Amino acid sequence: MAQGKKYRNALTQYDGERLYEAAEGANVVKQVATAKFDETVEVHIRLGVDPKKSDQNVRGTVLLPNGTGRVVRVIAFAKGDKAKEAQAAGADVVGDQDLIDRVKSGWNEFDIAVATPDMMGAVGSNLGRILAQKMPNPKAGTVTPNIAAAIKDIKAGKVEFRLDKTGIVHTIIGKVSFDGDALAENLAALVDAINRAKPSAAKGTYLKSITICSTMGPGVKIDPNRVKAAVPA
Repeated sequence: MAQGKKYRNALTQYDGERLYEAAEGANVVKQVATAKFDETVEVHIRLGVDPKKSDQNVRGTVLLPNGTGRVVRVIAFAKGDKAKEAQAAGADVVGDQDLIDRVKSGWNEFDIAVATPDMMGAVGSNLGRILAQKMPNPKAGTVTPNIAAAIKDIKAGKVEFRLDKTGIVHTIIGKVSFDGDALAENLAALVDAINRAKPSAAKGTYLKSITICSTMGPGVKIDPNRVKAAVPA
């Protein structure tokens, strides 16, 4: 696909081969972001694991200290008192069989679905194929008896990360409107969580490369060995 003039111009404003320190690299991303909207800052981390082996899977969640900058629409499958807790915690839509039927009929105006454990039998059997990647999952913290806490964390900036089939983790760390230090702190929190999720079967270099970019901008390489320094002691 041909690159646009703004994209090509952005490539001339920094060294595409240099490994930047986290905050400096975040400021480069901000500098070369040219879209007329507040672009999301994405991160792509290549890991030294074999994605084909189940014992080397990497998946988890992290609460970004400075949030994501996004308004996340959360639906909750819950009933009784748990439904009231979900509503009070800020869920956008709460329901049990009525919500299952609504999603089953084609409604999909939400970003994340959460559920209490007692609802997962009905949710899974009715919406497994429909929800796909949005299916509530205990490993992602979206199936839990403490549904109120899960909703509050998601609204505050909790993100999920998971290894794809090419051995790369893709997620977000904020918006270009964030200052560079805030983006660096979010990146450091993410990298720390990924390090803690390192499979025991992984050998050799674990964090092979880190690249950050805005939605419409080019990638900026970050030195994996200089990310931790971004978080104050």
